[in-house]
Amino acid sequence: MALALRFFTCLVLTVCIVASVDAAISCGTVAGSLAPCATYLTKGGMVPAPCCAGVKKLNAMAQTTPDRQQACRCLQSAARGIKPSLASGLPGKCGVSIPYPISTSTNCATIK
Repeated sequence: MALALRFFTCLVLTVCIVASVDAAISCGTVAGSLAPCATYLTKGGMVPAPCCAGVKKLNAMAQTTPDRQQACRCLQSAARGIKPSLASGLPGKCGVSIPYPISTSTNCATIK
């Protein structure tokens, strides 16, 4: 679990270097919010309550177009190290609706 969490966090934090200046949300914030999801996103099983709390927090924080686009880029980068089907289904499992799929093929620039 610790290795998966470190790997997941490193992937997300790597994107911090290219974070948009217009966005108030950072990849560090995204990583912190989703850190409790690391085991689920790599192995599946039950979604932990702290994971859903982080998903909901992140969704509430991404209120502007630049924030949503930045969160998308961070999620997209992190999605490379996890199971795509688990990542794309996570918001729904947590009762959150987001306007774009969590996928490496999502064009974050088109998110409004």
